Amino acid sequence: MSKMATDTLQTTALGNSARPATEKTAFAILGAISISHLLHDMIQSLVQATYPVLKAELALDFSQIGLITLVFQIAASILQPLVGLYTDHRPRPYSLVIGLGFALVGLFVLAFAGNYWAVLVAVTFIGMGSSIFHPEASRVARMASGGRLGLAQSLFQVGGNGGSAIGPLVAAFIIVPYGQKSIAWFAGAAFVAMLVLLPVARWYGQHGVKIVTRSYRAAAGIGRDITRSEITRTLAILLALIFSKAFYQAAFYSYYAFYLMDRFGLPAETAQLYLFVFMASVAGGVIVGGPIGDKIGRKAVIWVSILGALPFALAMPHVDLMWTAILSSIIGFVMASATSAIFVYGQELLPGKVGTVAGLFSGVAFGLGGLGAAVLGVLADHTSITFVYQVCAFLPLLGLLAAFLPDLRKAAA
Repeated sequence: MSKMATDTLQTTALGNSARPATEKTAFAILGAISISHLLHDMIQSLVQATYPVLKAELALDFSQIGLITLVFQIAASILQPLVGLYTDHRPRPYSLVIGLGFALVGLFVLAFAGNYWAVLVAVTFIGMGSSIFHPEASRVARMASGGRLGLAQSLFQVGGNGGSAIGPLVAAFIIVPYGQKSIAWFAGAAFVAMLVLLPVARWYGQHGVKIVTRSYRAAAGIGRDITRSEITRTLAILLALIFSKAFYQAAFYSYYAFYLMDRFGLPAETAQLYLFVFMASVAGGVIVGGPIGDKIGRKAVIWVSILGALPFALAMPHVDLMWTAILSSIIGFVMASATSAIFVYGQELLPGKVGTVAGLFSGVAFGLGGLGAAVLGVLADHTSITFVYQVCAFLPLLGLLAAFLPDLRKAAA
């Protein structure tokens, strides 16, 4: 590899926005990693999209459903920061493929689970696959960005959100009519994702391992105007914003179908279609948020996206079915636009620690989402599913914390 190519890849890996990127964006790699992310997160979303089926076939209550989500999200969260930290030092390109292998095993176990404990084992495997996959996949997206960090992160994230949106459709048209065992058919999706990731892993191994290792070591010597205490405070704010998003989105991912069925009397299949509309709006917000953050800055996008959802969230529990669908779509779109901005902002705050940041943020989001689902499930059992949405409507108020985020573009300059 030429010295110029090495320098430009190092610049990208370090996230040094002060120097213009001269390398081209590797759209083929971004496309492959986005497709694999789509298939991976479709598998993940099947867990929550099949809750009505599992609830009926295994006679579960809302508290047990919340615990399933908690176990799943813990498995998908605890390992992620550790995997990211490890691979910042020692990149493992083929861990991408291994992560999908765990998901494949989990799908088979879930399809034939005959009791509650087998379901918990199945979602643990799927969650562990997520922990292995996400940190390195996020690093590959950054390496292939050609300096267009927000765009690359959006393309990567929209694959995941697209997969999450497909999950409810799969549940509505296949799993609900054909039952729990039909989940096994989607092990084929995990296998296809593994095939897609093989050339990505080879590309990463040929072009990226040495670059990532040198970038990590070089980042320790980068001078920044932001002090260690400011970095700690900024990370705390970012994690609080992730908490707001994760808790509120847990209400939709785990209980939106039940909310529509309870409040408006919709059948399970129709409720899953409304959940798909919400998931699709989330994917749209992810696409828009990254490129806008490249142009106007991450802080502005984070500020507007989380706090901007507040009026729609407050209104949603008090409107009819049509407006519920409209407002939930706006909420999903607006809040999701912060996803890429938060990830890239964190990677710019801690240059050279791409895997650590991706693992930490994804892990915290998964963990808080699982905790939120468990807490909200207990709350729903003791009150009502409608009351859950009335309480969660105030979570976007935490978006006010974005005012205290430093402007990293000024700091870099």
